[in-house]
Amino acid sequence: MSDTVTTDAIDEILTRMAKTEGALLPILHAIQAVEGYVPAEVVPRIADALNLSRAEVHGVISYYHHFRQKPAGKVVVQICRAEACQAVGADAFAQEAVKALGCDFHETTKDGAVTLEPVYCLGQCACGPSAMINDDVHARMTIERLKSLVERARSQA
Repeated sequence: MSDTVTTDAIDEILTRMAKTEGALLPILHAIQAVEGYVPAEVVPRIADALNLSRAEVHGVISYYHHFRQKPAGKVVVQICRAEACQAVGADAFAQEAVKALGCDFHETTKDGAVTLEPVYCLGQCACGPSAMINDDVHARMTIERLKSLVERARSQA
């Protein structure tokens, strides 16, 4: 992730992918992989490259929860909100996580370090509630375990 948009990388993505059928989602994924989010200032460039309106591009970005419109924290906490996890207490766990982290879903802590996101299945249905912290999936989560794992991830970031 960078603090400013990487123009050369965006140009390369658009040049390489714009003529591909159904290019919008792959382009958005590629830009997010480079930048960590899809900056608002690249929306007009994407729209122009694909002959779409800015509203169409923005609509796709805002529809899919996977796409970020702002940079994420160095630690990204995703909590499973799917039915199997809900059946074993994920709703209460999620509420506790919001309080413990000090930010709601789709938000980042005031210090910019931790972003909290919902996810709708981490493949741990038999041992929920589950969460993913950065790229590591954890099952049978408790709030104490979440706090410990987040603190460890913060210290390693």
